[in-house]
Amino acid sequence: MPRQHRTLFLSDLHLGAIGARADLILSFLQHNQAQHYVLVGDILDLWHPVIPHWGPETQAVIDHLEARRAAGAELVYLRGNHDPDPATAPPGRRIPVPALAHAEHVGADGRRYLVIHGDCQDVRVLRSLLLRRIGSRIDEHLRRLDRRLRRRSRAARPDQASWAERLIAGFNGWIYRSRGYERRLVALARARGLDGVICGHFHIPALHGDHGLVYANCGDWVDSRTAITEDFNGSLKLVAWAEAQAQVREGTDLRPGFASGLQPQTGAM
Repeated sequence: MPRQHRTLFLSDLHLGAIGARADLILSFLQHNQAQHYVLVGDILDLWHPVIPHWGPETQAVIDHLEARRAAGAELVYLRGNHDPDPATAPPGRRIPVPALAHAEHVGADGRRYLVIHGDCQDVRVLRSLLLRRIGSRIDEHLRRLDRRLRRRSRAARPDQASWAERLIAGFNGWIYRSRGYERRLVALARARGLDGVICGHFHIPALHGDHGLVYANCGDWVDSRTAITEDFNGSLKLVAWAEAQAQVREGTDLRPGFASGLQPQTGAM
């Protein structure tokens, strides 16, 4: 039976990009069910590849979310910097709700959170459309090369981070090493009189209160494969699907955990 949550926050699925793991996203959604699904940006990544990488499992993720919405669950969609204009997304691949720039989430315990993708707090040069396209092309070529090399290597394990994934994650961590975006996003929430911020964009999962309010980053489903969950008491948790899958294989409960390589300061708030 799927584990029940009040809310699931997922960001940076990048469906349509070569690095997307639609199979793992679908598995996570099938094992975790919620009353509210909040998609925190960069869900669709259809604008830069000549031919988007869209297969049956990718479509199944969209169909699953639509089915949960039809069954009565709330679906909230925040547009990220990679998401296409909703009007230009091909029929059948669109998220079936209006795209928002930001939203306010009220937790079961009454705490209120600003929910926003987070790209608005990038330094100006990183917000350049040209630079974003160049970065996406480099990412795509690296992952394509990595995929070819992994096919030829008998020693490669599918659950082990490849050299390309480590390179991309290391570069991303170097760009955002000061974590100044955390303070800026928390400041936005504080200015609105809220209790914290839930975001995505940076591909660096986190959950802590270091800046005086709750800062929660969902991570991504290209490298970290993490999500933020809210239980029926309003507690937030950062869940890594890699560890949860191991618990499934062992027949144990889907307890929240952190994947190897993550060093969050707090596991629940």
